[in-house]
Amino acid sequence: MDSLIAAAARALVVGDALGALKRVGLRDDPPALALRGIAMAQLGEHPRARALLRRAARGFGAHEALARARCVVAEAEVALAMRDLDGSPRAL
Repeated sequence: MDSLIAAAARALVVGDALGALKRVGLRDDPPALALRGIAMAQLGEHPRARALLRRAARGFGAHEALARARCVVAEAEVALAMRDLDGSPRAL
C-alpha cells in the first residue's frame, strides 16, 4: 500500500472525506477507486459511490479476493443507505 492510499484511508477513518478525496481524487487504480467510493458515500453521493465501488471491485484481480469482497460489502452498505433493497444478494 502506498503512502497516499494509507493517508486517504486514515482520513476516512476520522471522517475527513474531503481530505481523502484530495489524496486519491485523480487516481484510477482499484484501491483509490474504492476509497473514493467510500468518501463519496460519506458525503451522501450514493449513486456515484456505488459506481466507483463497482469499478473498484472489477479492477481487483483474482488474487485480491478479499479486496473485491470488501468493495461488494461497501456497495451493499451504500444500497442500504439508499433504501435500495431490490438488488441481488447473490454477490454477497
